[in-house]
Amino acid sequence: MSEDQAAQKDELLALASIYDEEEFHGAESAQGGEIQLCLELPPNFKLIVKGDKHTEYDVSFLPPLVLNFELPANYPSSSSPLYTLSSKWLSRDQMTSLCKRLDELWGENQGCVVLYTWIQFLKEEAFAFLDVKSPLEVVKAGKAAVKRAGTIIGEEGKLESLLELDPRAVLLVDPRTDILPQLLDFDEAQRQKVFDGKVFCCSICFMEKLGSSCLCFKECQHVYCKACMTEYFGIQIRDGNVQCLNCPEPKCTSLAMPSQVKLLVGEELFTRYDRLLLQSSLDLMADVVYCPRQSCCQAVMVEQDTTMGICPACQYAFCTLCKRGYHGLSHCKVTADELRGLRDEYISASAEGKKFMEQRFGKRVIQRAVEESFSRDWLYENCKGCPRCGTNIQKVDGCNKMTCTSCKQYFCWLCLGQLTLVNPYSHFNNPSSPCYNQLFQGVDINEDDALSDEED
Repeated sequence: MSEDQAAQKDELLALASIYDEEEFHGAESAQGGEIQLCLELPPNFKLIVKGDKHTEYDVSFLPPLVLNFELPANYPSSSSPLYTLSSKWLSRDQMTSLCKRLDELWGENQGCVVLYTWIQFLKEEAFAFLDVKSPLEVVKAGKAAVKRAGTIIGEEGKLESLLELDPRAVLLVDPRTDILPQLLDFDEAQRQKVFDGKVFCCSICFMEKLGSSCLCFKECQHVYCKACMTEYFGIQIRDGNVQCLNCPEPKCTSLAMPSQVKLLVGEELFTRYDRLLLQSSLDLMADVVYCPRQSCCQAVMVEQDTTMGICPACQYAFCTLCKRGYHGLSHCKVTADELRGLRDEYISASAEGKKFMEQRFGKRVIQRAVEESFSRDWLYENCKGCPRCGTNIQKVDGCNKMTCTSCKQYFCWLCLGQLTLVNPYSHFNNPSSPCYNQLFQGVDINEDDALSDEED
């Protein structure tokens, strides 16, 4: 074995021992391999989109530089390694500059193995060498992507080369594509990978578990084990509280993302969660109502300045105000139960609200509701109801033995107890009676029990 072959073998063995399989892959058919280099980003590193200075994205990881190399037979004595340098986010002119620097490093170390020197330069010095600083400007696809290819637009509109591009500098993505989503997806995946390897203590069960068995709320970064959160989410979804899947930390308002909920609960519960979440969102929309048919209940979009809704599922045309069949310009019909509360709603409404109610129900209906409401108030204050038939009775004077003119039932005005037809006065003569010796007393008890209308 020649000295060059021995040096190559030792160098490859050293690289395999320093870097794991994800970072270094040795070639099977030749002396070479592939090295993926994740550059170390400074703290609080940000991305911005060219032309949009207001939107910044915090990132902790960027896709790696990929160094593919092959070692000639006379390396390292007289020949440099053959290589290509690839990247998703650096432009070809930036990678051309890096290739030029790698060649300079080989010239400074000719006759010695140089791969580790290259790797250390790319990992630790590439940012400073290229003067890459935060925020890093990302160029979107389109005309601006020309700059990522290493050219600029000249004064006369012609393409001018910034520098002669090195054929060893390779773009891993089409310069016409939008690279930002790919960068953010990679950063999220790497963050999750780091999170999965850490140990956290769940604040609910107080057990220490790996991050791969935990859930982290994105907004507040509070961490709980998946077992506890699965039970918590299940209870909330079964109870219909889909808007309350928030962080269990007291006073914390961070909400779980739908993708996190889907990972923890079963398909049946997630289907219910998804349906209720959509329904609650529709409920907040002013232009959405539901079909009043109990067998349908489909969401219906309502046009502005109209009270007619047409269900897209069952084709039922209905009034969006009273939820009955559409009645055109006619006033909404009012049930007896609705009429009872109409007066209070009308009196407390603003001038605009009163006008709307008059247009919806009609002035005559509103007037009747007010009159009946005042009548009910008067009956409540001045009358009681017969304990047998409920007829309203008013007592002006006389004793407390009352006779209902409707059903001829005797009853006590004080306690509304029914009296016997044979001897109705025994109720007032019995010492055990609550109304003993109060036949002519004007003391009222159980005043709130009933309404009345006629006198004995």
